[in-house]
Amino acid sequence: MLTKDTAICIRAVDYSETSQIVTFFTRATGKISAIAKGSKRPKSAFDGPIEIFSHGKIVFSNSTREKLATLTEFQQQGLTQLSKNLFAFNCSLFAAELLNKLTHDYDPHPELFDSFLQFLQDVNEDRGSSIEHQQILSLFILFQLTLLREIGLMPVLNACVNCNTQYAIRNHAPSEVEGTQYEVYFSSSANGLVCRDCEASFPDKIRLTKNAADCLTNLKQITQSDEKTLSEIEKVLIYHFTELLGHRPKMAKYILVNSS
Repeated sequence: MLTKDTAICIRAVDYSETSQIVTFFTRATGKISAIAKGSKRPKSAFDGPIEIFSHGKIVFSNSTREKLATLTEFQQQGLTQLSKNLFAFNCSLFAAELLNKLTHDYDPHPELFDSFLQFLQDVNEDRGSSIEHQQILSLFILFQLTLLREIGLMPVLNACVNCNTQYAIRNHAPSEVEGTQYEVYFSSSANGLVCRDCEASFPDKIRLTKNAADCLTNLKQITQSDEKTLSEIEKVLIYHFTELLGHRPKMAKYILVNSS
């Protein structure tokens, strides 16, 4: 039986001199792995070797979890500008790595698929501006938060996880000492924000600046944030993904290398 779907290639490795093993994130089926027989031949049925981040309509044979599907058709469309921007490309590779490791085979997330495709298309644009790096990082942060939400692992970002005190209330309350600011932390083990009164119970916490905390509690601010704040948020997300996966993501080292 053949299945039709819309897919994005998130991984492609050589299987033989003429074939590839390809991992797709599809809209209706979820993540699948398939063999693309003859894809590396000059006149293949897939318009040449399948490239990572190529997307389009696919047709594949049904398979069991123990056996690869067989790709029979793929009308692939590439993202021509993506490979010309190293930072955008690395963020896209990081996003694909997280999708591959945090989603299950044949577990569809259509909204996550749409978000991933939109992210790829957005960072594929040729902006040619001095704040390009900053814009791409903000888009990447928003995608990572969408990923966490769609797989059911979204952290609590509007209140203390432990005592449920709303961040907005505590942040705007009078300080005990004039001139001081409300302290807030992020704890991966708690899966969210932790206030000053509760932070002693969570040794893995990371203290957040007010700007970073404000952005996490109001995600609309992320696209307007400076690069220093965005880098702080990304460091927190990398720490959180490291805890979730049990190891540091491979692409993490390429994301903040040029950040101040």
